[in-house]
Amino acid sequence: MSGEVTVLVFAGIALALIALMLWGWRRRARRDAGVAAPVGPVRGEPRAVFGGLYVATTRHDAPLDRLGVRHLAYRSRVQVSVTSAGVALDMPGEPTVFIDAPRIAGIGRATWTIDRVVEPDGLVLLAWTADDGTVCDTYLRLQDGDPDALVAKVDRLRTDSASTPTGAL
Repeated sequence: MSGEVTVLVFAGIALALIALMLWGWRRRARRDAGVAAPVGPVRGEPRAVFGGLYVATTRHDAPLDRLGVRHLAYRSRVQVSVTSAGVALDMPGEPTVFIDAPRIAGIGRATWTIDRVVEPDGLVLLAWTADDGTVCDTYLRLQDGDPDALVAKVDRLRTDSASTPTGAL
């Protein structure tokens, strides 16, 4: 009899934890409802393509504050395309997220973010601005291609876009 009670207690605890996780995720989704990933077709001339994993999107300089951004809420495989007009993130089952060059606030390397730690500088951090003005940090882990090459391509894109008059791309 006591074995059955123990199983029921542990099952109740497990259900309570699952319910709390769902409640927390729904709260986060409501909190972040105004932060939207820019979706749309890929524009510009192709410059480079990289394959890897989309890890997470957080508030800028707050790598433990995951954002529940629609189309960027869950880990996934990703194809990152750098064009003359911006950066495209293609994930299975999601529309293409296209971040125009003027939205890109920065690019660099990172070692950790929410629930993910890798070797030093094993992640690529792409900082971008959402429509509502929120600056977001998107973390990518490349599997196909050199992370330094992606950083250099996006940095070059930022430099080119800063010296090009608005609308000329």
